[in-house]
Amino acid sequence: MSISSERTIEFPHAGLVVLVGASNSGKTTLLDKLVSEGVLLKTEVVSSDHFRQLVGDTEFIDWRGLPRLESDVLFYEYQQMSAKAFEAMDTILAMRCRLNKLTVVDATHLYAEDRQKYVQLAAKAHVPVIALVLDVPESVLLERDLGREHPRGRQRVKQQAQLLKRNLRGIRQEGFNACYILKDVEKINFARGAQPLFHDIGTGIDIIGDIHGCYREMLEVIEQLGYIEDPEGLYHHPDGRRLVSVGDVMSRGPASLQAVQFWKKHVDAGLAYMIDSNHGWKIGRYLDGRKVTLNHGDERFAAELTQYEHQAGKAAAEQLRSELRDFLLHAPSHLIFGRNGLRHVVVTHAGIKDHFIGKQSARISDYCRYGDTEGQDANGKPIRKDWFVEHESGEIVVWGHDPRPQPTLVNQTVNIDQGVVFGGMLTAYRYPEKEFVSVPAHENYANDPDSPLVRWQKKRFSPPNLRKLIAGYSVLTESYGEVRVQGESVKSDIDAVSHVTVPMEELVYIPPTMSPAPTVSAEEGYLEHPREALAYYRGQGVQTMVAEKKHMGSRAILLLFKNEQAAVEYVGYPTLGTIYSRSGRPFFGPDLGKQVLEKLNADLQTAGYFERNQTDFVLLDAEIVPWNLKARELIAAQYAHVGEAALLDRSKLVDKLKQAKAIGREVEDWLEEMKRKYANAVTFQEAFQKYCWDVDGLDEIRIAPFHTLAHSSRTFFDQSHMWHMEQNRELAGLSTLFMETEYRVITDEASEEEVIRWWSEMTEDGHEGIVIKPERFLMKNRDKMIQSAIKVRGRKYLHIIYGMDYLAPENLKRLKQRRTNKKERHALMGGALGMEGVERFVRKDTVDRIHECVLAALSLESEPIDPRL
Repeated sequence: MSISSERTIEFPHAGLVVLVGASNSGKTTLLDKLVSEGVLLKTEVVSSDHFRQLVGDTEFIDWRGLPRLESDVLFYEYQQMSAKAFEAMDTILAMRCRLNKLTVVDATHLYAEDRQKYVQLAAKAHVPVIALVLDVPESVLLERDLGREHPRGRQRVKQQAQLLKRNLRGIRQEGFNACYILKDVEKINFARGAQPLFHDIGTGIDIIGDIHGCYREMLEVIEQLGYIEDPEGLYHHPDGRRLVSVGDVMSRGPASLQAVQFWKKHVDAGLAYMIDSNHGWKIGRYLDGRKVTLNHGDERFAAELTQYEHQAGKAAAEQLRSELRDFLLHAPSHLIFGRNGLRHVVVTHAGIKDHFIGKQSARISDYCRYGDTEGQDANGKPIRKDWFVEHESGEIVVWGHDPRPQPTLVNQTVNIDQGVVFGGMLTAYRYPEKEFVSVPAHENYANDPDSPLVRWQKKRFSPPNLRKLIAGYSVLTESYGEVRVQGESVKSDIDAVSHVTVPMEELVYIPPTMSPAPTVSAEEGYLEHPREALAYYRGQGVQTMVAEKKHMGSRAILLLFKNEQAAVEYVGYPTLGTIYSRSGRPFFGPDLGKQVLEKLNADLQTAGYFERNQTDFVLLDAEIVPWNLKARELIAAQYAHVGEAALLDRSKLVDKLKQAKAIGREVEDWLEEMKRKYANAVTFQEAFQKYCWDVDGLDEIRIAPFHTLAHSSRTFFDQSHMWHMEQNRELAGLSTLFMETEYRVITDEASEEEVIRWWSEMTEDGHEGIVIKPERFLMKNRDKMIQSAIKVRGRKYLHIIYGMDYLAPENLKRLKQRRTNKKERHALMGGALGMEGVERFVRKDTVDRIHECVLAALSLESEPIDPRL
């Protein structure tokens, strides 16, 4: 491209600009001018002369006019220095290209092999490369050389000028994205190009997954997102939000032509964006007249286009073909959305590597269309690799292409292809809200017996890909949002699940931790008191609460199946169920555990529980007593020996002090102090012994289920805690192993005072305390989850938690400064993970999807928090 009249040349956002010109052609002068004008940054200019100075302390060595021996030595030194300078410069250029930076290379570049090196470097890094050729008359070059501090010499300048003339025509065919031959740079304006793939988020974007011609479902999603149609058929959002498609808007479904026309119309109007995709690319080449095989539903688009021609005529059809061809063939491989130049979200069809983001090339387009694959399976289906496990550059990558039953968030990537054309759902992802909006398909349009959703269900019990977990990952929960799990917290729990927990398929729920009230008690002589828990819930707008007696036992999860065969559909093999602790370990030994399961199954079968509730299983969250069933070693090592030693030591000291007082020593204060401490030791000893008794078989075991979490048809997180307590009462009537839990309902000030009185009497008698819960399992205040339960432990019981002398004024003052923030946050996240895991289990989601919730909940437990809280 020859430039003669005044015009503007735009530098690319990133890539290489190779200056070509003889010495004295004004390359450095032009670049200095552009730097001073702010068109270029100083760091974006890389000069061979500068690198010669860096490696050899000078930009030029003049060997002319010297004796042969000296000139040969200097010439060799200059060649070596230049070679090393270009070697260092090429390394820097490769690094900058990898980082998607703009670099202007200031050197003569008169030989084709020198220029070809940069063309290849740019292609390898997927960045554009352009040539700026300064074609300056030889006379001007010679005149300028006379004014240089280090003249290149007349002969050398003439050789370079002639070499450039011979190369001018060939430069255009050397593979540059653009080549500009400049006769007079004074007549040229230079500007800086923007990143073509970057767009400002504005008020928000709504990204829609693979539509595949499901036009009706697409409009339903768009309307649920709040977009309103105008008289011209364009959909606008009242807040100015914009639509984004991950591609594959056509093929397989019933209305491909309508779908692609919709997106073209909205993209042209600046209301939407659509990226390239495998089906879009194939249809675009088909419309361009290229030889492609229309299959996998693409033939439906061709049939719709033929039908359009019959209705609208050949001319209209050709016009539509041309418009859609250009639209599809020029769709970007991916798009970036952010603010102030900072990337927040990347939208791609099938996947993207971190170092591809913001770049464009044929290879990148292919990768974004098809993802990372390694051949085909026995059925000819592509074997997809988990490209997302390598993502670590921080942006959220939203993608489709690979249908999954539910939106999947792994490692800051979000899959929103839920297979609407296969009878699944059409999903939209709202950003910055990070929320999903989905509508179910009206029918299975593809009617494919081996669809991705069918294959997904077939691999339900495949083990998870540990690579995507071990470095840390995210779980997207309905109630809390994203829960991020750190890699260092995961590794030990992966080992535990591999060796000591119940089988992964049966490990479906880890109960969340429970926090005391956010504020300590203002009541004198109390660390915890019901008033603080009640005040917390009143402050969250909760009108009705439930106070449940807290059993001093061990938390357990019971997954009880109707019969062994019913379990196969849920865990993959026959079993009556499992009972495990909150760390996922079997609660009982093999023999006792089998006896408990058989007894519970027999009792529930006899009572007709499974048939009456039309369920294949029941999932219970419970407390099992006595405490020493699981805590025998803890009691012996941490409580019994301490209590015995304290009683012996303090009783002897009291006796000695009494003897000293009897002989006239002034030890009254000390004696009174030791009497109080002896009484504390007695309380401590009584506190834990109350919860321990010998167990001989099943008769002494009691199970108090306080949450009926799920049946095979649904979960019960939306039910009130009163409902859960009624279920507890029903179960207690069905089996002697189950026990009822005493509770109170709180609705007003009078019922609050009654609960406080009840708690006081109960805890003074040595019971642990109560748990206060809001009306329902899941409650929110201004869209944020609130604590699902707050424990209030009694004064006597807290002796075994905080020590036998914790009520001493100086100790109590210090303990009242405790902070519960982290415990509360973990309780919220653990609750959300638990609900999410159970929902997925009931939906018969994959073990992989359920396991990520369980592993995340276990990882929360491994993070350091004051265990006394």
